[in-house]
Amino acid sequence: MGKLSGKTALVTGASRGIGRSAALALADAGATVLVHYSQAGPEADAVVTEIRSKGGKAEKLKADLSTANGPFELAEQVKKVTGRLDVLVANAGVSKAASIEETRVEDFDHQFAVNVRAPFFLVQQLLPILGESSSVVLVSSLAAHAAVGNLPAYAATKGAIDTLVKHFASALGSRGIRVNAVAPGVVATDMSNFAKTEAGKEFTLGIQAIKRVAQPVDISGAIAFLASDDSQWITGDTLRVDGGSKL
Repeated sequence: MGKLSGKTALVTGASRGIGRSAALALADAGATVLVHYSQAGPEADAVVTEIRSKGGKAEKLKADLSTANGPFELAEQVKKVTGRLDVLVANAGVSKAASIEETRVEDFDHQFAVNVRAPFFLVQQLLPILGESSSVVLVSSLAAHAAVGNLPAYAATKGAIDTLVKHFASALGSRGIRVNAVAPGVVATDMSNFAKTEAGKEFTLGIQAIKRVAQPVDISGAIAFLASDDSQWITGDTLRVDGGSKL
């Protein structure tokens, strides 16, 4: 019996990268996983197939979280699939490297829509089915507390997540709902292709205590921990999962 057996988890942005790894980790722990995606349908299918091939349970759900209605549409789909949600991993995110001078209003708004507005209203809309002892895990970033890369707008969205964690945890603790975040450093994903270049590797190793580039599985283990009862006395916290970056 896994630590999440009998529980249902929703992972947003679960078709690739950290979200995919988190979905697989939660499934390995016994959870039924709802695999959210926006555009990468075949990749989401592959995640569902992999989970089922190991004897797990999974379904895919599509919603565009960049739109105002996206979180509401996703929440409605979740409610149709299950009457109780035990774990929410709000992983879906976007970034765009640009200096202060180069940042466009539409890019700024897009990042805040996906990275901040979507998880806020997804939590709001899922509250009726988030039961006692449920866990919400948001995804922050090293960029929220250290100047890395050319990402001022993206960093602001992740700073907002760190703030929301505390407010959500305070407001929802009386319902038995825990709210935490993980803050990855540089991870080799499609969103961080820079980390796959020689220059990116050199930069990453230069800011980390642990001298290797992180993979999604390095982050998903921490997410699974925060989703489980092993972290039942942790709430309102942002867990740095960054290999000792910028110490």
